[in-house]
Amino acid sequence: MATTYVMRPSRLDDLDALTQLAELSGPGFTSLPVDEPILRERLEKSDRAFNGRQRNLQFGKYLMMMEHVETGQVVGCSAVKAGTGIDQPFFNYRIITLAQASHAAGNLRFDMDALVLTNEYVGFTEVGTLFLKPDHRGGGAGRLAAQSRYLLMAAAPERFSDKVLAELRGVVDDQGTSPFWECLGRHFFRMDFADADKLSATTDNQFIVDLMPRYPIYVDLLPPEAREVIGRCHSDGVGAYKLLQWEGFEFDRTVDIFDGGPLVAAQRRHIRTIQESRIVTVEAGETAGDGDARQGMLSSNRLPDFRVTLGKFVKRGEAGLVASPDVLDALKLKPGAPARVWVRSK
Repeated sequence: MATTYVMRPSRLDDLDALTQLAELSGPGFTSLPVDEPILRERLEKSDRAFNGRQRNLQFGKYLMMMEHVETGQVVGCSAVKAGTGIDQPFFNYRIITLAQASHAAGNLRFDMDALVLTNEYVGFTEVGTLFLKPDHRGGGAGRLAAQSRYLLMAAAPERFSDKVLAELRGVVDDQGTSPFWECLGRHFFRMDFADADKLSATTDNQFIVDLMPRYPIYVDLLPPEAREVIGRCHSDGVGAYKLLQWEGFEFDRTVDIFDGGPLVAAQRRHIRTIQESRIVTVEAGETAGDGDARQGMLSSNRLPDFRVTLGKFVKRGEAGLVASPDVLDALKLKPGAPARVWVRSK
């Protein structure tokens, strides 16, 4: 199988491509706002992070672009943010269960859920910004975009937290309307969902501190259309959610304060791709037709020029691997170089 895609660090000249991805991502995709200054700043931050030029190595924002090898076109992206909640608060609603009981009412007892504003993910590493152009989805491209983030963490574990989270976009329609926002957030912020979403992406979130309710909100008091979407992800994010669950992420009974989308979390050491990957010495050779060839991902396992691609590999000895020459070319590796491999289980 010819190498089709490679994940690589974003570059400063990716602005036009990143803007196009932001325009295609649609409403509610907070990490890809259609705002040129913000996108340019993200490219600059990513460049500093990959090159280790930030003040603290554990506060980096790493943006990776999926490049179509044959055409050089950027067709997707994904990202890792280290140090969540350090430079600005990361607010969410935690769902708590309150036990209600009354002996005077004939030993009546029942539980009620309530939403409580929290800022409890300080210092976590966050994975997100996973988006592919529609005509480049399938064939393992989504897995490549997702798993490359964990292979990055494995390549430089000292830069990332032991705890990892992911925030999924909640239910938002094609017109940018969020049922959760319309029934809850709008009453406190007095603005459209899109305006609040943009403020969240472009400010220090002080407006949330100023305007958000400080007391628990009983879920049963919300309209049905809001209750039904709490903890549900956008239809476009179902595939990403399944990949996160496959990696070992679990719903943390925490949701986004704007659209009610779910947050999932995992211990870095328990993430499946990290657990199953290993360091090998890679050599160039033909794998087509070899009955022992296995499908997987190979990374250069080095920063700043971190790269990952899909391919078929043949194991050689305890720590050797044979990959086709086009795989090594995509990763900019020479034969005999160390690399990190993850191979799909049979």
